[in-house]
Amino acid sequence: MPGREDLPSTLLRSPRHAQDTWVAAHDSALRTYGPGRRAQQTAFSALKHSFEKVGDHWEPKPERGPSDEQAARGAGEPARPTHGGVDATASRQHLYERAKQLGIPGRSRMSKEDLVTALEKESRRRTAKARREG
Repeated sequence: MPGREDLPSTLLRSPRHAQDTWVAAHDSALRTYGPGRRAQQTAFSALKHSFEKVGDHWEPKPERGPSDEQAARGAGEPARPTHGGVDATASRQHLYERAKQLGIPGRSRMSKEDLVTALEKESRRRTAKARREG
């Protein structure tokens, strides 16, 4: 399967089910759209319905559904900024717990939007670090 060879590094550090979700969506998108960026975007959109990015890997979400406005949109719709895999639709409490898990300072004073931004930033930082080390 082509998707298995193109698996992003964040998914290599993630549960097998996350990998399988991404590969199935990626390979289906390849058959539909051909090679290129759209297949990757489609695979990540499918992944974000069941998983959220936590640091340098993906973990199952407590509830299935789109993680942000872009993931909720259909194909062919104008692109919107994403939140890098952070489940921006989750409750503030859930985001706070993820921030606690990642050791983000000042989390207790952050709004929901601030938590999403902090989680995005920390996830990017940890992913970059993991790529440098691995």
